[in-house]
Amino acid sequence: MSQAARPRASLARVLDDLGATLLDLVHGDATRDDDIGGVVIHDPMDEPVLPANALVLGVGVDDPAAVVSLLAELGRHRAVGLVLRAPVPATPEVRAAADAARVALLGLSRGAPWAHLAAMLRSVLAEGDVGGAPAESLGGLPSGDLFAVANAIGSLLDAPITIEDNSSRVLAFSGRQDEADPSRVETILGRQVPEKYARILSDRGVFRELHRSDRPVYIEPVPDGNDAFTMPRVAVGVRAGDEILGSIWAAVPGPLSEERSEALRDAAKLVALHLLRVRAGADVQRRVRTDLVDAVLAGGAGAREALERLGLADVPLLVVAFTLADTDPGADEPSGPSSTHERERLGDAFAMHLGAVVPRSASALVGGVVYGLLALEPGADAEARAARIATDFVGRLSGRLRPVVAIGPVSTSLAEIVQARATTDRVLRVLRERAGATPVAGLADVQAESLLMELRDLTLARGEQATGALARLVDYDARHHGDLVATLTAWLQAFGDVVRAAESQYVHPNTFRYRLRRVREVGAVDLADPGQRFALMLQLSLWPPPPREC
Repeated sequence: MSQAARPRASLARVLDDLGATLLDLVHGDATRDDDIGGVVIHDPMDEPVLPANALVLGVGVDDPAAVVSLLAELGRHRAVGLVLRAPVPATPEVRAAADAARVALLGLSRGAPWAHLAAMLRSVLAEGDVGGAPAESLGGLPSGDLFAVANAIGSLLDAPITIEDNSSRVLAFSGRQDEADPSRVETILGRQVPEKYARILSDRGVFRELHRSDRPVYIEPVPDGNDAFTMPRVAVGVRAGDEILGSIWAAVPGPLSEERSEALRDAAKLVALHLLRVRAGADVQRRVRTDLVDAVLAGGAGAREALERLGLADVPLLVVAFTLADTDPGADEPSGPSSTHERERLGDAFAMHLGAVVPRSASALVGGVVYGLLALEPGADAEARAARIATDFVGRLSGRLRPVVAIGPVSTSLAEIVQARATTDRVLRVLRERAGATPVAGLADVQAESLLMELRDLTLARGEQATGALARLVDYDARHHGDLVATLTAWLQAFGDVVRAAESQYVHPNTFRYRLRRVREVGAVDLADPGQRFALMLQLSLWPPPPREC
């Protein structure tokens, strides 16, 4: 039977690829033909919005009564499976609830991070998604199906296989990983070669040899003091021309024969084609998604069709916008350390994060900003939930990045979506000027600052300068090296408290009172008049005085 006929996204396929090492079927029927409709992380604080045939990750759910309740809820939403952390509390009540709901119960191996499981699941489920076209065949295997490729190589070499990228992250693996040593199991559970082993391999020159030669490299076991790396490895680089795409690793009992070494070299060429196909597919998906999201945000004739293609027609949508504080949205090149590739990578991560918690969502990088469309019911809770989702995402990013996320209002029409996009742009502008001090905000949090920015833009466009009292004070300070503008600013910021204002200027209160009297005289201003005080505060916000020369 051809491996190309394997189900693309069924529960049986997931267990076939990820079972034994990551997942175990605890109870239920895994032979249902239904394709998995999506991977969703369960949030006990929010009413679930699940696609049909969802696979739900029950993070933190371990109480049998809570499991029974959740299974009943998932049954009403036609979920196909529930994943819980092993050991799963498979009590008679839990088993009966799973049967009644027709939801399979699976266990995630202890030590395997939930985030890595979610990423692996999406790797399995994403095959064949590009354009909805039937998957082409490469070397007799479905194009881009790295798990099928890993299993084929494993059968060829009679050894458990991993396919890894240039950062030693596991992209796919074959079955029979339980036949390898503990270090391989640790690699699969963490979806990454542990740093201690990567460092040893690097010191031995293994990675240098993989990049330099297209021949398989034999690696003796690594003595690490706990007998974790006890099986030899054979690895080969995967390359396309001069570019290194990744590597294949086999856990073997000893050196390969010449025939099997040649077979591994040939397999590397096939893996290169599949990796290029995966990359091309991701690029096509990204471009299509960007065009659709951009069309929705812009409004116009194609917006309705774009919403339908995204599966978001006729539902309330909340717009969120994400970028980095050192990025200039709309610019051809980033203005800070973020590169175009990094922005695309972060955009993909943001899309994955949104998809995990809001199944009906879409996002894309448009002009330096990642915009997300979230299907959330309108109400005061919607924006608060979106802010929690954004804050959680921001908390997972590297500390060297300065992300900012704007939360827009819920929109129920195309015109409102266009307006919501404009709102998020206004919020992002304020957050970027704050340089990431406040990473997540809605318009209510920054409206005053946003309005001041718009007023500043208007005055710059008109070429206006400060007039009246403030202009007279600025001119006096420039000619006499005075402190009148600083005195006025300190007094306004202290709400008229002379003592506190004097302390901020490091002068005696009597000196400050004298300067304040000069402000009234030179500026010809009545500081007892609320209107004049407000006008001065507004002018100082729009035209901050230049710093004094030392």
